[in-house]
Amino acid sequence: MTKKYRIAEEVKQQILHRVKDEGVPVAKAAEEHGVSVKVIYNWLAKGVEGAPTLGELARVKRENRELLALVGELTLRLSATQKKN
Repeated sequence: MTKKYRIAEEVKQQILHRVKDEGVPVAKAAEEHGVSVKVIYNWLAKGVEGAPTLGELARVKRENRELLALVGELTLRLSATQKKN
């Protein structure tokens, strides 16, 4: 069974910086820091910030609803304006 542990954010940032900016191969960075290659590739795929929080998802859903309502309202206004002409 593999041992699961959290990597400190500073270490994660350092690893990602070395890979992205310094051109260190992922395999070498993984070996030097004792992290699996898969973990580093997951970080790269997610970006530095990682997955959105529940609060961020709720905010985006609320904004989406508001924008859809605004588009609907503007569509109705445009349609009414075009009918008058």
